[in-house]
Amino acid sequence: QVQLVESGGGLVQPGGSLRLSCVASGSIRNIYAMGWYRQAPGKQRELVAEITSTGSRTNYADSVKGRFTISRDNAKNTVYLQMNSLKPEDTAVYYCKFRVYWGQGTQVTVSS
Repeated sequence: QVQLVESGGGLVQPGGSLRLSCVASGSIRNIYAMGWYRQAPGKQRELVAEITSTGSRTNYADSVKGRFTISRDNAKNTVYLQMNSLKPEDTAVYYCKFRVYWGQGTQVTVSS
């Protein structure tokens, strides 16, 4: 079993920034790609960003390109999502994914 714990969400004004963290623990025998997803009320969960096991390649949803940056620290079993220039449409619960495991999510609300 693998446990994922996200943190860093909160309320921020449009144009602001937040940094999400996701720490993985448990039976982690190998390093795999990880990703951040989000789900807004009434919408399906969608991929926000993903990063390969070594961090050498990343992929972003078009809606966040140029504003969000995913990174990871394998020594700490942690993946980050730096979110800049936040917009109200970024409001959602953000989830971390590792293989088939999901975190519990962290709420991000962008509002003035």
